[in-house]
Amino acid sequence: MSSIQSKIENNIAWLNLNRPEVFNSFNREMALKLQSVLDDCESNPEVRAIVLTGNGKAFCAGQDLKEVTSPELNPGFKKILEEHYNPIITRIRNIKKPVIGAVNGVAAGAGANIALACDIVVAHEKVSFIQAFSLIGLIPDSAGTFFLPRLIGFQKASALAMLGDKVSADEAEKIGMIYKVLPLESFEEEVNKLALKLANMATLALGKIKEAFNQSLTNNLEDQLALESKLQIEAAQTEDYEEGVSAFVEKRKPTFKGK
Repeated sequence: MSSIQSKIENNIAWLNLNRPEVFNSFNREMALKLQSVLDDCESNPEVRAIVLTGNGKAFCAGQDLKEVTSPELNPGFKKILEEHYNPIITRIRNIKKPVIGAVNGVAAGAGANIALACDIVVAHEKVSFIQAFSLIGLIPDSAGTFFLPRLIGFQKASALAMLGDKVSADEAEKIGMIYKVLPLESFEEEVNKLALKLANMATLALGKIKEAFNQSLTNNLEDQLALESKLQIEAAQTEDYEEGVSAFVEKRKPTFKGK
């Protein structure tokens, strides 16, 4: 049984974390497999949007602690961070396609921060997020200390990281941690609608939006304005831009091809 289930439907790549018996916690095999599947999504022109979710009751409980406490299996924290989680985060952020984090259950530790690294994060109303690291004497990793303060502010992020409080899906939406809470009974259907909408948009432009937001995290205003000019000129040279303008003038729905 593969630790990552993947399928492509309607230009959407569905990636399911698939270790439900341990709440989709990561071991080395699963971390490396997810990196490989994300690489495949990046290079496959058929894929125009990506959904990352989990099988079973959890999205992801973070690191499999049985692995790190096993003398035979423990790869050590240096390898876990530099070869497992850091490459996953950089792939999610650098792939020039929209990535939806569809949080179907508890998201804890690295699982929470992998979700928050996605472009658009949705969850159903029974979901909770928890920065569980401090509860076992660790610090947030997987870019938790990078994204969380930027999403919800320094003070709130500090408290959640230090106290390890659970955050409900409703509160997560309220404080800006995630985009939207979706109904439990129609969660998969609503995620599919969102992914279809993204996959049928001008996906080259979406990739450039992602690039601009990434660089805004470190750019000053002058550099960001220059980057916007560069990316806008590139976007204006695409077939999708021509189609978008034509459709607007002709008062019809555009048919984008991601070109």
